Amino acid sequence: MSASLEIESRPAAFGAAPPTGDMPLRVIAPGRGSDAAEALARAEPLYARVKHVIPPIEWPVFAPDVAAILRLKRERDAVILAHNYQTPEIFHCVADITGDSLALAREAMTVDAKVIVLAGVHFMAETAKLLNPEKTVLIPDLRAGCSLAESITPEDVRLMRARYPDAPVVAYVNTSVAVKAESDICCTSANAKRVIESLGARRVIMLPDEYLAQNVAKQTKVEVIAWAGHCEVHQRFSGAEVRSLRESHPGVIVLAHPECPPEVLAEADFAGSTADMAAYVGREHPRRVVLMTECSMADNVAVAHPSVEFVRPCNLCPHMKRITLPNIRAALEGMCHEVTIDPALADRARRAVERMLAVR
Repeated sequence: MSASLEIESRPAAFGAAPPTGDMPLRVIAPGRGSDAAEALARAEPLYARVKHVIPPIEWPVFAPDVAAILRLKRERDAVILAHNYQTPEIFHCVADITGDSLALAREAMTVDAKVIVLAGVHFMAETAKLLNPEKTVLIPDLRAGCSLAESITPEDVRLMRARYPDAPVVAYVNTSVAVKAESDICCTSANAKRVIESLGARRVIMLPDEYLAQNVAKQTKVEVIAWAGHCEVHQRFSGAEVRSLRESHPGVIVLAHPECPPEVLAEADFAGSTADMAAYVGREHPRRVVLMTECSMADNVAVAHPSVEFVRPCNLCPHMKRITLPNIRAALEGMCHEVTIDPALADRARRAVERMLAVR
């Protein structure tokens, strides 16, 4: 039987505001003449990877930026790290390293290039900078935030420590560097249970995702004290939605991310991180599957498994979608939106991340 779980919350509203209707929209024309034709020719081999999920009519819009980014990466000695929630033209056509938060953190430590472009949200770019303090880390849009990271502050962590002085603090990587600096160790959805049990503590404070904490608490005898933060993408899924999907798509296999409400995991066939879900599809080859997570994830997995039918409930992360080919190109052209971290915080936050990476 799992231990009890307590929930802590701050009364104030949380969450980075999603983009509104006044979000600038940049339309990129395919170009004209020989330059456009040359860009299409250079990028054409990459289209074979994504033709299953990107219609032919859209590719001429993407191709000039893809070709330019490939050139700029060579010129700048840069690599692009892309999270699983990035769109296929980024994930499969310009990224050098792809994966979930844990994979990106691990792989960031192996990068030899001078410049890292993080195609993801801000806390991921901060983590890459923590692990590569001597490198230049760019994020294509500084507004690419995270509702989880915005749901808790360093002051909140200190109050939690004062209330539960015997409980180590486990911070989800979806937190700011300042919150990581106040924590003992970090975790991701892929290794949360292992991290918690590695501490040998009777109880732990796990923050900021309430649902991840609830779902992990069911798997361990460690008492988990949770914070009431939520992912604005995953919290919208419901058990009723899973049941409706099963009725409308007979035989569908349901895979759910542990940031979803517990009722969703109770209805699912499998629960795991984005890497775990992708591995499940590759291992089991279900005829029909639905991924209860950010919907670009399904597009990216579908590229590798064209024979699998993906049912898409499609909750978009407005912050992940701030990252585009045009602003990746602009970041490399202007070497702009560099991520910097206060040295007073960096060592403490880095220690929490490195402790996580040491857990196997």
